[in-house]
Amino acid sequence: MDPKDGEFLVKFARETIGLWVRKRKVMKKPRSLSAKFYEEMGVFTTLHTYPGKGLRGCIGIPQPVKPLIEAVIESAMSVTQDPRFPPLEAEELDRVIVEVSVLTRPERVRVHHFTEYPGRVIIGKDGLIIKNGMQSGLLLPQVPKEYGWDSKAFLEHLCLKASLPRDAWTYEGTEIFRFQTEIFSEKEPGGEVEKV
Repeated sequence: MDPKDGEFLVKFARETIGLWVRKRKVMKKPRSLSAKFYEEMGVFTTLHTYPGKGLRGCIGIPQPVKPLIEAVIESAMSVTQDPRFPPLEAEELDRVIVEVSVLTRPERVRVHHFTEYPGRVIIGKDGLIIKNGMQSGLLLPQVPKEYGWDSKAFLEHLCLKASLPRDAWTYEGTEIFRFQTEIFSEKEPGGEVEKV
């Protein structure tokens, strides 16, 4: 994705968040956007505290089921209500950094034996989704880098995210999918946007 497009998405996500938090109004889609914004893509909006860079919310749509611009609106509004945190307040808007991750289509990681999974995961490049029965979980590619996990620890924490036992990635019937992201983030609240 072009850096200018990434910058637009982050600024648009911030506007969407501000409108929702301050007035409980849903952002309208801009009228004239290039075709790429109408392609169905997965997206996550993440909020970090500033300057501490602590997680303040992360919500998204992992599967490419909505046009990108609609997915950004939905994830940006939803991140203000991440159930792990109190709802975002208007006075916090100047103390959070907005980050948007655009996802590639998830692909199944096919292995003959579960012991092959750690060797098929590239830390810092691959995000992972786990599915086992009705349980599923997702971790973005930047998460294992932030915590210093190797690929086995990444798989174990992926299981925990899905409320599964730590070793559920070894179970028969478990499916692992990988995807990549393009990440764009503010350097400071409402400031310059960079590709991460």
